[in-house]
Amino acid sequence: MDVKSRIEELRKEIEYHNNKYYNEDSPEISDYEYDKLSVELRKLEAEYPEFSMEDSPTKKVGGTVKRELRKVEHDVPVISLQDVFGKEEVYEYVNKMIVELNKPKFVVEKKIDGLSVVLRYHNGELTEGITRGDGVIGESVYENLLEIKNIPKIIPSKLPYLEVRGEVYISNKAFEKANKKQEEIGGKKYQNPRNLAAGTLRQLDPSIVRDRNLDIFVFNLEISEGKEFTSHSETLEWLKNQGFKVSPDFTVCETADEVWDYISKVGNERWNLQYAIDGAVVKVDNLEDRKKLGMTSKVPRWAVAYKYPPEQKETIVKDIIIQVGRTGRLTPLAILEPVRLAGTTVSKATLHNQDVINEKDVRIGDTVIVQKAGDIIPEVIKSIPEKRPADSKPYVIPNICPICGEATVRDENGADTRCINSECDAQATRSISYFVSKDAMNIVGFGKSKVEALMSEGYIKDIGDIYQLENYKDEILEKNVIGREKSVNNLLNAINESKNNNIDKLITGLGIKNVGKQSAKVLAENFADMDEVANANYDQLINLPDFGDTMVNDIIKYFRSEKYHTIISKLKEYGVNVISKSSETKSDDSRFEGMTFVITGTLPTMKRDEASSLIQSLGGKVSGSVSKKTSYVLAGEEAGSKLTKAETLGITIIDEEEFKNMIK
Repeated sequence: MDVKSRIEELRKEIEYHNNKYYNEDSPEISDYEYDKLSVELRKLEAEYPEFSMEDSPTKKVGGTVKRELRKVEHDVPVISLQDVFGKEEVYEYVNKMIVELNKPKFVVEKKIDGLSVVLRYHNGELTEGITRGDGVIGESVYENLLEIKNIPKIIPSKLPYLEVRGEVYISNKAFEKANKKQEEIGGKKYQNPRNLAAGTLRQLDPSIVRDRNLDIFVFNLEISEGKEFTSHSETLEWLKNQGFKVSPDFTVCETADEVWDYISKVGNERWNLQYAIDGAVVKVDNLEDRKKLGMTSKVPRWAVAYKYPPEQKETIVKDIIIQVGRTGRLTPLAILEPVRLAGTTVSKATLHNQDVINEKDVRIGDTVIVQKAGDIIPEVIKSIPEKRPADSKPYVIPNICPICGEATVRDENGADTRCINSECDAQATRSISYFVSKDAMNIVGFGKSKVEALMSEGYIKDIGDIYQLENYKDEILEKNVIGREKSVNNLLNAINESKNNNIDKLITGLGIKNVGKQSAKVLAENFADMDEVANANYDQLINLPDFGDTMVNDIIKYFRSEKYHTIISKLKEYGVNVISKSSETKSDDSRFEGMTFVITGTLPTMKRDEASSLIQSLGGKVSGSVSKKTSYVLAGEEAGSKLTKAETLGITIIDEEEFKNMIK
């Protein structure tokens, strides 16, 4: 791959993971893996400046600002630190500072894995709290921060203005409590403490923050009008005396050996701490030295963040079993000799598909190296052939389904193996669980355990049967299938409420191969009801924004199946809405007929969903990518690579004001 292509690939991958981490609070890779990508991109951009772009993720900080919360501009830009990954890099940094400065000292702190916030105090009283946002503009979460006990609302020193920066987190104990509560109500368990803390702090209901017991460590003094300090360690001690909970167990060092010893000590104990950390920060202590060092174009020169690699351990594959998913996909699962890893006991890990098994050559009885991807999901890194039993054989996914005994086939253009029996019990269980999930029909309280219980008692065979459960209420209560009367009533009420969902939720819940939430919304916006969707032909579907050949054929195949017609007949009979509420908003005005718009960046006053709805109501289409078929690109602030591509292709670019003139 040439340099330009690799740079473009890295930018695209980093932007994707930025969105998952900062805006969705749902990271898919570890910080360590993410930082490796960032470092590679920065190095390539430095070596090949001709490929530099202003909208590169290396020139941005954090995520975008959520629209639901009030925007606040930062007094001091909230910047990230330069990352280092090994002992050599730590020594190189510390020794370089020793050469440049006069007998410098270093403060080493644990890097808490949470959400950065800035706290503002006027005359000793807390007046504002802001998330990092994009580093220049954050979002006010003041009301939520008032619910965090360890944030002092009034401090003894009445400085005219004080600004401090800290990390909001949730303790492991509070995290376990929150997950236990989710289990009790049949909800989805939270992935990790960082995601839960970040998601909680962005809630619009402060009582949720109070209920989940968020906490904070303050790690930096940004502004202190009326009081001077000489060192960072001095500011931490002063903040502690003011009632702040500061960086835990920070230490002051003078040599690279001392710095590395502390980093190593923290690394050895990190999984026994009561809170999550993802690294250690090394800071020059003297504040005058910091001013002298200044910044590069992106990061301060007076600090670095050491990132711990994921913890890896050896264990043994006791067995490989097959799980069958809602689409019939067979997923091999390694059953492991239990091993303590990243704070929890790991006893199984997915092997994904036959290609992954072949590539890593994982066999039953093998000794393997395991780690947690993102410190969350256990994965097998590699096998150790020299420790393999003499009689071991390569593992091959069976050609019959372990649940129903029917034949399995491998996808023609993919790596997955599937059970082709649509009546397979395993598929039915997972299909129904998906149908009732938050992403689909969102039937609150209808967890997998209730689905399995109702199926085993014969009350549900397919998704259509969900809506006739009310007829068996007395029997279900008498047998105590899913709990007592209150639990049953709550579930039946939630089922009834779901009947009023728009059809995009229903289409999502049907579990059509390659059709997700966004594609379902597009179908709901372009067809009047489920019958129109089911009868749509290839030409109608292929012209929808971002619909490709594979997806269109999967849609046609599903809606032509006998299974669909059986299900939809039941749903109609039980009163489930099959009319598109999205298409009802379309007007007789079709001025955008035949036009395709791409929306990029942050618009001054309109939400992107709002602009999309207006375009579609006037007969136009909205696409997620720029191509020669694009009619207009509606661009806001920080428009990024889509704007650049539009300029290259000569596509007409409009701003919000021009767009509003077009729709008058």
